[in-house]
Amino acid sequence: MDLSSARWVKSTASGDGGASCVEVAVVPGDAALTDHKTGENELFVVRDSKDPHGPVLAFTPDEWQAFLIGMQQDEFTPERLRG
Repeated sequence: MDLSSARWVKSTASGDGGASCVEVAVVPGDAALTDHKTGENELFVVRDSKDPHGPVLAFTPDEWQAFLIGMQQDEFTPERLRG
């Protein structure tokens, strides 16, 4: 995956104090990821802002949307994650 032209965005809530933050970018996906209904061919990629050359997680638009909905519904609170 070529990330050389990715425009990484960090939340404005992160501040400048070196907080633990992630950065997100939207990049073109490969042809196998093209949504045949919409024609979209992109991935949402996430990385640790403190380690810009480290690992990157990639999500399809559907996966990213499901994650955002989960965040809005507080599905990832420590209490819920512990079960």
